[in-house]
Amino acid sequence: MKHCLYALILSSLCAVAAAADLKATVELPQLDVAEYHRPYVATWIENDRREVVANLAVWYDVRMDGEEGEKWLKDLRQWWRRAGRSLDMPVDGVSAATRPPGTHSMQFRGDRGLIAGLPPGRYTLVVEAAREVGGREVLQLPFDWPPTATVTDQAEGERELGSVRLELLP
Repeated sequence: MKHCLYALILSSLCAVAAAADLKATVELPQLDVAEYHRPYVATWIENDRREVVANLAVWYDVRMDGEEGEKWLKDLRQWWRRAGRSLDMPVDGVSAATRPPGTHSMQFRGDRGLIAGLPPGRYTLVVEAAREVGGREVLQLPFDWPPTATVTDQAEGERELGSVRLELLP
């Protein structure tokens, strides 16, 4: 009987996790500089041990000849050390072209795709940007998964990133 109750609770938690959605919005500011290059941006989720559990997006210069654009991915230093150097780029559904200044949204469903099967726990959404002839910036937003209610959090960048917003929907 005790075992059946435990299985029922566990399956309920898994159903809640599967139904949840995660939405991330990343703002790339318009910078008034002499030489502007679109930033490379990596967005990922880390567990409480700072291990990457999901790569959500990697925006880089996919138009360069051969693998020239991939050569500069190591400038996204935190992402590169934790996940990037072990990936074979491009990664379907993750890698894409750099984005212009503006606000860019990404939405992920807990029942399929990149965050499917994410077990309950404490996580951090990490966004890192690096720009040629520019700087580098990292923003982090901790969160609990799965959400039991709608959760919204936001962090403000100082130069390379504008506002990064995280929204969790049960």
